[in-house]
Amino acid sequence: MGHSGHRHGHGHHHHDHETGTGSLPPALDMSVPDEELTPSQLSRRSMLRRTGLLGAGLAAGSVLAGAGEAAASTVDMPATHGGSRSGGYLWLAGDHHIHTQYSSDAKYRVIDHVRQANAHGLDWMVITDHGSETHAKIGVEKVNPDIVDARDRIDDTLVFQGLEWNIPAAEHGTVFVHPGKNEVAVLKEFENSFDGSVKGASASTPANEALAIAGVNFLADAVRRRKVKDALFLANHPARKGIDSPHEIRGWRDAQPTIAVGMEGAPGHQAGGLPKPNGPGGARGIYDNSPSADSFTGYPLESYRTWGGFDWMTATVGGLWDSLLAEGKPWWITANSDSHNVYADTAVRGPNSDFNANGRYNDPVYGGGLNLTDTDFWPGQYSRTHVGAASFSYQSVMDGIRAGRVWVDHGGLISGLDARLRGGGRAVTLGGVLHVKRGSQVDLVIDISLANGPNWAQFVPSLARVDVVQGDVTGPVADKDAFATPSTQVVKSFEVGKATGSVRLTYSLGRVDKPVYVRLRGTDGNRGAVGINGPAIDPAGPAMDVLGDADPWKDLWFYSNPMWVLPA
Repeated sequence: MGHSGHRHGHGHHHHDHETGTGSLPPALDMSVPDEELTPSQLSRRSMLRRTGLLGAGLAAGSVLAGAGEAAASTVDMPATHGGSRSGGYLWLAGDHHIHTQYSSDAKYRVIDHVRQANAHGLDWMVITDHGSETHAKIGVEKVNPDIVDARDRIDDTLVFQGLEWNIPAAEHGTVFVHPGKNEVAVLKEFENSFDGSVKGASASTPANEALAIAGVNFLADAVRRRKVKDALFLANHPARKGIDSPHEIRGWRDAQPTIAVGMEGAPGHQAGGLPKPNGPGGARGIYDNSPSADSFTGYPLESYRTWGGFDWMTATVGGLWDSLLAEGKPWWITANSDSHNVYADTAVRGPNSDFNANGRYNDPVYGGGLNLTDTDFWPGQYSRTHVGAASFSYQSVMDGIRAGRVWVDHGGLISGLDARLRGGGRAVTLGGVLHVKRGSQVDLVIDISLANGPNWAQFVPSLARVDVVQGDVTGPVADKDAFATPSTQVVKSFEVGKATGSVRLTYSLGRVDKPVYVRLRGTDGNRGAVGINGPAIDPAGPAMDVLGDADPWKDLWFYSNPMWVLPA
């Protein structure tokens, strides 16, 4: 069908996406010939072809799936999407942490970010302006028409409205809802009732921790009462200030495990580490803090830095993330831009702005010279969160995040990942649980589509190595502030050393007689170090990033979410 079939009139924005019919956008729909595409759609299709995300071997929209026999034996999988030739999911790249002129420390229009995200290959994104008194009062309403307009104008990138929650007693978090008539009302009530800045509830006190739980409960109640179709919460830059204690993270998840589903495995602000004079000369992720009075005292000093661009909670094998996974708690990781002010862009804030009065800055003005001290990339320019979705729709993206069908990468290190645990005639993918008879043979099969094209920095990354991390599932912990698990370690490393094409890796877990989980990471091999817990646990993990000298393009990693095996 021609692209005219995908146009949406006013009042019917993304109607097909909202109702879940999941029609593909024209650039991804290979039944639409090139000559029927608009110039922007053709440009997007060409970009996807160049990067290997469209074409032979990979179904439309960068779907990766196993061979036919694997798809046939896969359990808990949706029906094959119309755009997929080999079964499985659409892997949709996105970013859930983006700031606009409605944030006091940012400047871009919504449409600027959406156009950039679209140009950099993102399929979905969340606008998350800072929770504040001004935003709660007027900004959350004022930004909505801009988001609705962007949904209509850029019809092959899904645009969610959310906000960056000042979590009471803790750090920031992304909160977002499914588009609908009540999206503004629910976000506004949530922000006015539960934002730590609005409520003066930032200190690490039991009362403020309880307010955070109440906020998560409010979101669940809004879904239950059908005020909004869906809502999700993800903790942002969790180790940056040391104020997200392990018991708080467990508390959010345990209170509402279908709402509080994960955290940023890697923060935004990745350009912060570019050395002077051509960069800010600061820290990747702006992770340059020290403990404060509100910080959890158990965290070591090295937790306040990024490791290969990733948060310490995620980068440490046997660390906080693994301690949750070893409990059997689904808790997923993401990566995003946290884009406020883009490195090497020429925009400055709109002149004569009065943010406090208007809830926004005036539109940015371009031509001010290269901003080489800015710390951010555009959405999709460096960090990507890939979600396995049943269709191209808002609900399918939220369902995929909730299910943990997520892997993340920096700098276009790889372009596709299909990982499956197989055993007992069944198979599961990322986020899944494989139920087998005790003693069954279980294998991990990993298919990777390599870079297949230059990234924004104009080089083709080469994947040097892929690591399999495995741990025992030991059940709930008595100490809610535990942030280590001794049984998790790197059990296999595959040397790859390729930049283009694809590679299949297989690791045998053997005959499994106890519950375990596995997760993956990969690296370009440029920087590395023995892990914090020693060479027996992690012989060649990411190195701690150096303040003032941490070029993000010279230290690329990907991480996957886990899969479990539960023998019975």
